Amino acid sequence: MSLVDLLASEEALDELKDRASRLPSIQLSERAVCDLELLAVGGFSPLDRFMSQGDHQRVVHEMRLADGALFPIPISLPIDPTTSAVHLDRDVALRNARNDLLAILTVEEIYEWDREEVATEVFGTTDLRHPLVVEMRRWGPLNISGRLQVLRLPPRYDFRDLRLTPIQVRERLARADHPNVVAFQTRNPLHRVHEELTKRAIDRLDATLLLHPSVGMTRPGDVDHFTRVRTYRVLAERHYPADRVVLALLPLAMRMAGPREAVWHALIRRNYGANYFVVGRDHASPGVDSTGRAFYGPYDAQVLLQQHQQELGVQMVPFEELVYLPDEDRYEEASRISPGARISVISGTQVREEYLNRGRQLPAWFTRPETAAILADTYPPRHRQGVCVWFTGLSGAGKSTTAEVLTTLLLEYGRQVTLLDGDVVRTHLSRGLGFSRDDRDTNIRRIGFVATEIVRHGGVAVCAAISPYRATRNEVRQMVGADHFVEVFVDTPLEECERRDSKGMYAKARRGEISGWTGIDDPYEAPQHAEVVLETLRSSAEDNARLILKCLASQGFVRVRDAVSTPGVNQ
Repeated sequence: MSLVDLLASEEALDELKDRASRLPSIQLSERAVCDLELLAVGGFSPLDRFMSQGDHQRVVHEMRLADGALFPIPISLPIDPTTSAVHLDRDVALRNARNDLLAILTVEEIYEWDREEVATEVFGTTDLRHPLVVEMRRWGPLNISGRLQVLRLPPRYDFRDLRLTPIQVRERLARADHPNVVAFQTRNPLHRVHEELTKRAIDRLDATLLLHPSVGMTRPGDVDHFTRVRTYRVLAERHYPADRVVLALLPLAMRMAGPREAVWHALIRRNYGANYFVVGRDHASPGVDSTGRAFYGPYDAQVLLQQHQQELGVQMVPFEELVYLPDEDRYEEASRISPGARISVISGTQVREEYLNRGRQLPAWFTRPETAAILADTYPPRHRQGVCVWFTGLSGAGKSTTAEVLTTLLLEYGRQVTLLDGDVVRTHLSRGLGFSRDDRDTNIRRIGFVATEIVRHGGVAVCAAISPYRATRNEVRQMVGADHFVEVFVDTPLEECERRDSKGMYAKARRGEISGWTGIDDPYEAPQHAEVVLETLRSSAEDNARLILKCLASQGFVRVRDAVSTPGVNQ
C-alpha cells in the first residue's frame, strides 16, 4: 500500500515559510506534535489529516473512517472556542511549545465533540483514573480539520540514527531479506522472556524483528525512553543476529486504550512494513481504575486484534507465558510444564515493585546484565525515589498541621522534603488567582507541576491544598505518576471546620460577603479511593502523620530499618 506523505517539497519551503510567518498560530500540545509527526510521514496512513467530523464520529462508534477503512483511535486537533486564530477556509500556522514552525493547516471544518462519548466508546470508561479520560477534560470542546502542509518534522536531538520514517524502516527491512516481519511494541525495558519470545517468533516465521518502542507519550510513571532505548540498543547489538533485527523509534503518543490500541498499533506497524505483531497480556493497559480493578481484561486486546487481523494484513503473534526452568537453564511455555517441575517466574509487577523500586538485584535468568546495569544507573532504591503526598480536604480540616508533622518525621528518616502549603503556595504559585473554578484548577496544576519536578529528582513533595475537584486531583496524579502519588483525605466535618475558623471565612461566605468558598457555595468532591483517610476528631495530627508514614514505609518510600524508632511504622 502507498503511504501518506505530507512533507512539503524543498522547492516550496521558502515560499511556505514566508507565508507562514504572516499567519496566526496555534501552539500544539506534545500529544498533537506526536500525532502531526506520524501523520506527516505516513505512520497513520491512510489518514492524511486531523480527523474530520465524519471520520471522527465513525471512528469513535465503529472504528472506521468515513470511507470504511479500519482505524480504531480518533486523531483530532482540539481547540478552545476563544482561539481567535482559527477561521473557516483560512490558513493557520502550527507550532510546538518552543514556537518552532511545523506546518500550515487550511481550516476546512470546525466541529464540536463530546468528551463523555469518546471516553465511553473509545476507552470503555469515564473513570478519572484513566490517564486519557482525565487528560481530555482539558482539551477544547471544538476540533478542527483540513489540509496539512508540513514544513518540518518536530526537532528531535536524541538517538537521531534510530528515528526512522516508515519508508526508511521498510528499506532496512528489505535489506535484511527475510520474507516476514514481526513487530514488537514496547514501552518498558526488554527482559529475557521478551527476548526468548521474539527469537522464537522470528525463527518460526523466518522473519526479521522490528523492535519498535514507543518514545512519545506513554503512561505516566513508565521508564523514561532514554533509559529504555539504551537497553534496546545494547540487546539488539549483542544478542540478536545482525540480519534479524531492525531497531527504530516510534514517536507515538499512546492512548492506553487497551483493545482498540492493540489494533491501532498493528495498523501503524503495517505502515512500517510488518505483517506480524506481538500482543501480550494487558496490551496498552492504563493499570487499574478507582476501585482497584483492571480497566480491561487481560486478553481483550488479543481477541479484538484477532477479529481484524485478516483485514489489516497483520497476523497476531500471541505473547505466550514462558517460565524459566533453572535445572535445565532454559525457557518453556507454561502450558507445557509437567506438574511438580521447578520453575522461576517474575511478573512485570514484581519487577517494578520488588526489583526496580526496591533496589534488589535482577536475576540473570530474567534480564541481561547489560540491561540490569542500565536500569541500576537510572533507578535508585525505592527509599531514594521521589513521592508526592497530596493532602486534600476542606479549609480548616487540619491538612497543614498534619503536613508539617509529616515533613518533620520524613526529615528525621533521611528524606529530602519540600512542603508546598499555605504561604509558600500563596506567595509563589497562586498570586493573581481568585476563587473561580478555572483559577482553582490552575492553582492545583501549578502545585502539581512543581511537585512533579520534585518527585522526578528524587525528593518528597508534601502538598496541602483544598483541591476540591476530583478530576483535577486525578490529573495531578497522572502528572506525578500513579505509583509515586499518595492521596491523603483529611475527612473533617464541615461544622468542625467552621468551628475552627479563626479568620471567619466560612461566616463571611454564609453571609454572602465572599463567593466561591468551598463547602458553602462551591462543592467539595471528596476522594472516592484515597490511599489514606484521616479523621481529625479522633486522632491527633501526630498520630495521623505517623499513619501516613506507615503507608509510605509499606510502599518502600521510607526504609523500614530507618523507621524502627517510629511507633506503628513497621508494625
